[in-house]
Amino acid sequence: MEGMETPVTVVILAAGLGTRMKSKMAKVLHRAGGKTLIEHAVETALEIAPAERIFVVVGHQAERVRAAARTPGIGFIEQAEQLGTGHALLVGRAALAKLDGYLAIIYGDGPLLRASTLRRLIETVDGGNAAGALLSAEMADPTGYGRVVRGAGDSVKTIVEQKAASPKQLEIREANMGIYCYRAELFWRHVDEMRPDNPAHEYYLTDMVEILGRSEQRVAAVKIDDARECLGINNRIELAEADRLLRERKLRELMLEGVTIERPETVTIDGGVEIGIDTVIEPFARIVGATRIGENCRIGASSVIEDSTIGDEVEIGPLTVMTGARLERGVKAGPFSRLRPGSHLDENSHVGNFVELKKTRLGAGAKANHLAYLGDAEIGAGSNIGAGTITCNYDGTDKHPTRIGAGAFVGSNSTLVAPVEIGDGAYVAAGSVITTPVPADALGLGRAHQVVKEDWARKRRARLAAKPAGGK
Repeated sequence: MEGMETPVTVVILAAGLGTRMKSKMAKVLHRAGGKTLIEHAVETALEIAPAERIFVVVGHQAERVRAAARTPGIGFIEQAEQLGTGHALLVGRAALAKLDGYLAIIYGDGPLLRASTLRRLIETVDGGNAAGALLSAEMADPTGYGRVVRGAGDSVKTIVEQKAASPKQLEIREANMGIYCYRAELFWRHVDEMRPDNPAHEYYLTDMVEILGRSEQRVAAVKIDDARECLGINNRIELAEADRLLRERKLRELMLEGVTIERPETVTIDGGVEIGIDTVIEPFARIVGATRIGENCRIGASSVIEDSTIGDEVEIGPLTVMTGARLERGVKAGPFSRLRPGSHLDENSHVGNFVELKKTRLGAGAKANHLAYLGDAEIGAGSNIGAGTITCNYDGTDKHPTRIGAGAFVGSNSTLVAPVEIGDGAYVAAGSVITTPVPADALGLGRAHQVVKEDWARKRRARLAAKPAGGK
């Protein structure tokens, strides 16, 4: 950790199923702020320690949790039987006890913990004579939390759980947040003194406070201003609250960095999203995943942008949906456009209302402004795609490409049956079905010859009028 010579090991407790979540999925695999809970914990740990000194304790759905905590170098400890927080450390002793320095213990279901707060906890141990430290908070209603009982010199004498607390102890408003840092050598020297002498017959980390006190070792408490930072997720209500708080943090961060967000309470932005200065986000936009947006853009109301890269000075109209798309500088898309994975719009190209792209590249300055489906296509610079145009890219078995050259003009309601190629500067007449290549600068015309039958409509009306009522 920067500014500290003593190495830090971080253990993330993530073995539980979380029965109160009412889910078949392990609790730490649920998502808040656009990431799984375990991803949040790992990211916090990586700001404190290198991956080789981070260990995740897994149990329920261990392989899925391992996959989610996918940073190379992270170690895993298998806790097949969950017998308490202390037991999680005991089963990892072989890997952990040989590591010197400080031992920090956090939870995989606490996505709101800031790295700065964890750093402050560690620095309390590093800068003083304490054997360890814990996070605490003053709470108006600490029901359900262990109470921090102070001793001489304001150190922590013991942690008393709710069920074991006396009436006097229940009046204490300082609650234990359950996040610890210990001097590793002292922790492992005394770890076997933890006993499962409680109704649940489990090993509790809270016991280490009193154990160290008996050995005349001091444990400090670091108060945080907002107990919600250490909120552990136990049910869907708490999950929703964590999601809200994470997104509020992100919105505040972006606005302080120069992004305008209109009606921020309506906007959803994932924690990993990057947005440049002077970009405007309109109400009800949803920007998620690995999305990067450049400077001086406008993202229209109710647009959905996922895993996409957007250059500078791009305008996204309202109700545009894109996933896995790339838009270069000056592009205009929408309203009501859909850009599916593999869509790539070069500089100053335009797609308009009810245009759908899939795995298609639109060249610089090219336009498809109305009512088109363009799939598996390459469209040259400066081309114009008329309203109602479709590329027939799927034959029922395989996908096929369409290539349209630079400066081409495709008339309205054209059907391009792939594989097919339209050359540079070529024209396709409106309403054509094109099944063979159109050379450069040629006109492709693929429709039946128009026949006009004079007076046909008047004669038909006369025949219908002459029929008896109810006749066939």
